[in-house]
Amino acid sequence: MFVKYEDLIKLFTEKLVKHGVEENLAREAATIFADNSCDGVYTHGANRFPRIIRYIDEKVIDFSKVLTEVSTFNAFAKYDGHRGFGPLNAKKAMQIAIDKAKEYGIGGVCLVNNNHWLRGGTYGELALENNMVGICFTNSTGILPPWGGKEPKLGNNPLVMAVPCEGKHILMDMAISQYSYGKLEETRLKGQKLPYPGGYDENGNLTTDPGAIEKSLRALPIGYWKGSSLALLLDLILAVFGAMPTKDISKQKEEVGLSQMFIAIDPTRFESQEYIKSIVDAIIEDVKSATPVDEKSSIRYPGEREYKVRKENLEKGIPVLDEVYKTIIEL
Repeated sequence: MFVKYEDLIKLFTEKLVKHGVEENLAREAATIFADNSCDGVYTHGANRFPRIIRYIDEKVIDFSKVLTEVSTFNAFAKYDGHRGFGPLNAKKAMQIAIDKAKEYGIGGVCLVNNNHWLRGGTYGELALENNMVGICFTNSTGILPPWGGKEPKLGNNPLVMAVPCEGKHILMDMAISQYSYGKLEETRLKGQKLPYPGGYDENGNLTTDPGAIEKSLRALPIGYWKGSSLALLLDLILAVFGAMPTKDISKQKEEVGLSQMFIAIDPTRFESQEYIKSIVDAIIEDVKSATPVDEKSSIRYPGEREYKVRKENLEKGIPVLDEVYKTIIEL
């Protein structure tokens, strides 16, 4: 089914208020969920919403808890999220990094003891809205085996990078596995197979069956051993700033107490916006000039698909799986 953007925000807001969230916070959170689905990231929009309601009811998430400063040193600061609603704390942390970048040229915030930030691209887009280069990453519970291992010792630890360019912002938001677990869930719910092998089944065979990968917890890291190393390093960087590491997050009943890093850089301290646009345009034009392997396809830059999907969904309505919509209505 298809739901209008504003109607989806209204629905999410009503359900959050019903479960005890203040209306102003509920609408802000609802907008994040709706934006994620509007951009085609359904796994962290409507599909994730029922789980967040359960977390609220079970007091895993407390919307009244907001981030507070632990310490700061010029362009860098550490904040505690007090296990509040991850995305609202994360937006505030990214804005603090942006404000510091406006003052110093670069700003950074390590946000510890937070919760899941949902879609990392949200914070990359916030940097882009302020004409900043953005770099963000998070840790998570162990759902990715180290290369050569069977047990899921590593977090999927999504990494976000964003480069501003008028009319053509570049935004990369990727999990460290070939497919995020949200994408595995979405593909399974649709009764589909993955286009490429995304992990192993319980017998150790590479498979395109998303359910088999969810069951085995043996997703395939991007770049094989390279992705495994990247996941480890992202967790280590956060840990040295006092964040709870993946190995301890994994011991908990729920995936809570996650930590994130937010970095904003003002490129106009070095080059004009006109130069930045010209160089980004030239590079993207060169990349897109490559001959597609499939004549029916085209070369896309990171973020291009999301902008196209957003436009379509705003015009036609946001697709929501019937099963998911029914669950949300009944919350």
